[in-house]
Amino acid sequence: MAGQVSPAELDSLLLRLLEDLEELEAKRTALNARVEEGWLSLSKARYAMGAKSVGPLQYASHMEPQVCVRTSESQDGLQQFRVMRAGARIPEEVGPREAALRRRKGSAKTQQPEPSAAPRDPLNWFGILVPHSLRQAQASFSEGLQLAADIATLQTRIDWGRSRLRGLQEKCQQPEPGAA
Repeated sequence: MAGQVSPAELDSLLLRLLEDLEELEAKRTALNARVEEGWLSLSKARYAMGAKSVGPLQYASHMEPQVCVRTSESQDGLQQFRVMRAGARIPEEVGPREAALRRRKGSAKTQQPEPSAAPRDPLNWFGILVPHSLRQAQASFSEGLQLAADIATLQTRIDWGRSRLRGLQEKCQQPEPGAA
């Protein structure tokens, strides 16, 4: 009986898989709506500012990302994707940068200002007073990026659930060793 799979276990796994699939469909729909809304807002901004005012010629020569995608393992061993600010550090990374003690008084070096850790807002590339539709486009694409990370996490969980369900089904179909 140790090799048997309970029907309740199969049912709960199948129910969770179906809930995840339903959530995945809802997030994909929301992502498509956000992307459509972003492109519509971007086209409104191009119309308001002029086609040549919003384009590749206004991009900075050196761009720095504002966000990055980090992966981590959840409690059940599955990967999770999170969108974080580019300068933000996860708690595991926080700690002393130098192992040695620092001298506080009488520093021989002159203090140089560090470059700002926060990246500049790309909307400033297009001027100071940008149309509201351009800000809406930025917000829509940012929300879309978060939704894409959620979708990737869900897809990982669904793939794991499907493979586990297949394994349990194969285990159910195998005859017991003492039944032959």
